[in-house]
Amino acid sequence: MSFESEKPFNDFQHFARGIRRSGDFTINESELLERCGWAMMELYKGTRKPKDKAEKVFLEQLNSGEVITDHNAKVFSKYLKVIRPRHLHRLCSVGNDDTIASLAGGSADDSGSIDE
Repeated sequence: MSFESEKPFNDFQHFARGIRRSGDFTINESELLERCGWAMMELYKGTRKPKDKAEKVFLEQLNSGEVITDHNAKVFSKYLKVIRPRHLHRLCSVGNDDTIASLAGGSADDSGSIDE
């Protein structure tokens, strides 16, 4: 049988309450990950050799840059995408007062008051 695993797969580092309760996966996807996740992870990392054609197709689909058609590879690539670090883009300026004042055309030493 393909993707045999002795223990259920849990990734408490990324999903503190479990994969099922994360809300990122459907019921069928979470069941597949829990049942076959260790085997998929070992195949992906290269610590396990593919045992049959289904596991070979899984690896080929993950490693190719093409569209994934295999159901197991789709679910595992979704898992990898969910646990990937997210890049945060900020739209605010971050700097000290001197930088902001020089961009505005003044200096930070100017008090800006009219009374002087």
